[in-house]
Amino acid sequence: MIGLIFGETNFPKYILGKIKKKQKYLIIDLTKKGTFKKERNSYKVSIGQFGKIISILKKNNCKKVLFAGKVKKPNLSSIKLDFKGIYYMPRIIKSSKIGDAAILKQIIQILKKEKIKTVSSISFTPELSLSRGNYSKFKPNKSDQKDINCAINVLKKSGNFSHVQGAVSRNNKLVALEDRNGTSKMINKIKKSVKNLTGVLVKFPKKKQDLRIDLPTVGLDTLKQCKIAGLKGLVLKHKKNIFLEKKQCINFANKNKMFIFVK
Repeated sequence: MIGLIFGETNFPKYILGKIKKKQKYLIIDLTKKGTFKKERNSYKVSIGQFGKIISILKKNNCKKVLFAGKVKKPNLSSIKLDFKGIYYMPRIIKSSKIGDAAILKQIIQILKKEKIKTVSSISFTPELSLSRGNYSKFKPNKSDQKDINCAINVLKKSGNFSHVQGAVSRNNKLVALEDRNGTSKMINKIKKSVKNLTGVLVKFPKKKQDLRIDLPTVGLDTLKQCKIAGLKGLVLKHKKNIFLEKKQCINFANKNKMFIFVK
């Protein structure tokens, strides 16, 4: 039995579809609207109910858990707390000031103390993590390579910001850096190139990131946003990404003369 701790986004739904065919599971549903309430063995729980979460996992002999989806900063005025939640919540609040991923990292530490192991979010979906190479008809040219290197260098230097996974470079200059609001809002702020598609979005995990959770995730919506912003390509890191809707993304990139490149 494995415990699936699910937050928002479509990634948890994809994982569930794969795990259903392979082994027994239960779901700890941390979504706001109870996305998984109709699934069997699903428990709608507040992020502050650590005692209840641990009790559910242990009662069902779950010695392993898998995290997928985003868990947003809790609303302290409406959050439900149990006894252990009261004890642990100060740590969660402190972590939430760093970024959403830090909340999950803190929960992992709490579960570790309870002898519950966290496994990688792509343990059952290795096909979602792309290997090194080019996945579209169009490849980065010399100018694109300069933009790619520029964005990567910026990400390497952003060590103090644990929520930074994305950077956009155009004409060998940084034009946007991801903050705690995420990639989507970062792209929306970019001034569109009025002529040809130029610039790249680079999505890399942080150096000290826990690769069991919060891997850089992209999909068709990401590509569409890049197109609207006038960006020419998307760059990911070898085997350290989650790439959703692969076929649709490649078709979209080919149709719009964009590239998908993995370093």
